[in-house]
Amino acid sequence: MAQCVRTSLNPLPSPLNSAKTQTQNPLFSSFSSFEAKPNARKYPKISLSVLSSQGQPEMPTASLDALLNSGRKEEVFATIKGSLHNCLSETNLQLTVPGLKSKTRGKVRDIYDSGDCLVLVTTDRQSAFDRILASIPFKGQVLNETSLWWFNRTQDIVPNAVLSVPDKNVTIARKCSVFPVEFVVRGFVTGSTETSLWTVYNSGVRNYCGNVLPNGLVKNQKLTANILTPTTKAEDHDVPVTPDEIIERGLMTRAEFDEAREKALSLFEYGQRVALEHGLILVDTKYEFGKSSDGSILLIDEVHTPDSSRYWIANSYEGRFQNGLEPENVDKEFLRLWFRENCNPYEDKVLPDAPEELVCELAWRYIFLYETITKSRFEMPSMEEPIHDRISRNVSSALSSLQLAACARPLAGELGAEDKLDCSNVMHAHGPPLDTVVSPATELVADGVAPAYLAIKYRNHNKVKLSGLDHLRLSVRV
Repeated sequence: MAQCVRTSLNPLPSPLNSAKTQTQNPLFSSFSSFEAKPNARKYPKISLSVLSSQGQPEMPTASLDALLNSGRKEEVFATIKGSLHNCLSETNLQLTVPGLKSKTRGKVRDIYDSGDCLVLVTTDRQSAFDRILASIPFKGQVLNETSLWWFNRTQDIVPNAVLSVPDKNVTIARKCSVFPVEFVVRGFVTGSTETSLWTVYNSGVRNYCGNVLPNGLVKNQKLTANILTPTTKAEDHDVPVTPDEIIERGLMTRAEFDEAREKALSLFEYGQRVALEHGLILVDTKYEFGKSSDGSILLIDEVHTPDSSRYWIANSYEGRFQNGLEPENVDKEFLRLWFRENCNPYEDKVLPDAPEELVCELAWRYIFLYETITKSRFEMPSMEEPIHDRISRNVSSALSSLQLAACARPLAGELGAEDKLDCSNVMHAHGPPLDTVVSPATELVADGVAPAYLAIKYRNHNKVKLSGLDHLRLSVRV
């Protein structure tokens, strides 16, 4: 673990609360006393409330047990069990999709280089302790669709790299220079991994990644302000690092780090508000950023998913905390705890198989969390077509459409209505056709070359977006 020392880096004001630098968590009332007496075991009282549109307090009253054992669970559980041996554990699109140049296998995502963009396939692999623990039915779809939901709602805080989502498990993203730093934001003293805040705090650390922590904190206690505990993206494991170390190692410039930190804290505050409105506490999460060719910082990877985030049930948190009980969680923490109780997940060469009942329960919790956050019904995928075949087909079609979009060229003035040109060969060369491709066209002369410009109707094929354009203008040399 890297040695973390206090830095003099001053927090920047957040767009969500520009009046303060290191702002108090807006979701919860402050502690009457931040430090608890170790012997007395007095826990600071925390007040959680959500205001409805009418300004009246509104909070779900169901327990975790009631929420996780509803009729909806019975409805999907049989499908989950039937899919235990049909998970997306591995992909090889480089063998099935023309134009994909290479594959990089991450803990959960398989990333393919298509030249101008990246194809990110979210698998069902379950990762923790820097290892693959199991495959969870429908997990990849949940992560991909949860991230998309958040990406669409946080563009005013930070732009993202998403270009297209052609499949339930796939996101096509623009290329950018990825910063080798994970921006981990925490609101509570909790966790069970080696780099979690409670683990290092309980071992005696009081100066963690540039954050000075007082004595007397207890597990699962809320911090008076959200903190950033960045880690480096090492190949085998994440290493805690201070802001100054990030700058000194040349991982980011001071300006880049300051901007990314501001955006990370703003994203977390927004995520906490939305989660609490839906009866959940966003406890901690991690963000990744990249720099585009025009110099802007983009949000990449995933946002507020069950993999990148820890969620607790809000209405039962305070009572359980006061009684020294673990919060009711809706994430993969219970699977982490099972492995810690049954093996040494960091040192054992071979890990035991996760029990099927735990795998099914985790699959349901992923679905439950998606539906709770988005307030929409999770759509079970059809099993008529093999998952890998479906993904290959959708990615091939989406890349063809993006290639067509890249050929679009603006025209000065409107197209003429004289001649119609046969474009069947053009569409055949670029893959599956969109709609009928013949339309009025005219010839324009530029630098002695006479290109034919075609206005091609676009029908939002596979949800590929063309910046809101209703028509695509394709330049074809004839």
